[in-house]
Amino acid sequence: MKLSESSCKPLLQRIGIPVILFVILAAAVLLPQLNVISVLTGTSMLMYIVLSSAWNIFSGPAGYVSLATSAFFGLGVYMSAFYSDVLPLPVLMLLGAVTSFVMAAVVGAITLRLRGVYFTIFTFGLVELLRNVILWLELRNTGRRGRFVTGYSAETVYYHLLVLLVILLIVSFIIKKSRFGSALVSIGESEDAAEHIGIKTTLVKLTAFSIGSAFVGAVGAAMATRWTYIDPTIAFDVLLSFLPVLMVILGGSRTLAGPVIGAAVFVYLQEILRSTPYYKIFIGAIMIVAILFLREGIVGLVQQAFHNIRIKLKGDASSANP
Repeated sequence: MKLSESSCKPLLQRIGIPVILFVILAAAVLLPQLNVISVLTGTSMLMYIVLSSAWNIFSGPAGYVSLATSAFFGLGVYMSAFYSDVLPLPVLMLLGAVTSFVMAAVVGAITLRLRGVYFTIFTFGLVELLRNVILWLELRNTGRRGRFVTGYSAETVYYHLLVLLVILLIVSFIIKKSRFGSALVSIGESEDAAEHIGIKTTLVKLTAFSIGSAFVGAVGAAMATRWTYIDPTIAFDVLLSFLPVLMVILGGSRTLAGPVIGAAVFVYLQEILRSTPYYKIFIGAIMIVAILFLREGIVGLVQQAFHNIRIKLKGDASSANP
């Protein structure tokens, strides 16, 4: 029997990444209600999925490694700390997004003229700068460190983050399929060549960097209402700058599903291994394996497996029909 060309296509290509993402989101809605995962674990998972997907808007296609995630996350956290007693959660998230967008635009206008490791070092320095400035302002103006935040239930925060993730994936999909997304990819392949063909590289990078940062700020604003107490160390936790990068590497940066799957797998493994005394060693070993052997991430590995199956099926069909 001769197989049609469409039947030989990889599953991911036939049903499409958007369908897979829809299934993931539908599962995210149902899992807490089915007690498959706790709401607290689900909230943590959604937080990292949004952080990873937001990081991937700019850094994935453009090839710029930003370590400023926790800076914009912390700004969102402090917007909730300042206004949680007078504003509802959706407005707090919008305020965190706008604040982070503006800060990213200002910082990006200065730093995105830098390339390579210089940009990475500067973005990491931004985290330390904001953390120490806010700590100094708190101690000077209030005489104490940290603030209490008006809290919301875990379910409320969970579903607000889920809605934010849907918006983020829609925005990411539009960017990926647009000329703007193609310009980002061109910058990642060769920035000099992109400039030569007329792409305004600094403007494109600045826009993508600011959009991703806005979503990070929104997450920070939501999570602050879950924690109810924050201080500069909590808000500007440096791990929040490194973990999204590792999660994108684990899942793969070339598709929308990559950061989603990478973050979900990483958080789930953390929950399983947390009870063991050496869970950080296990997590570190997993990430080393991902970096060394999964250059396209889990999604790339699955795509390669389906590609190999396709080649084998074509070979079998050719031998059966000489």
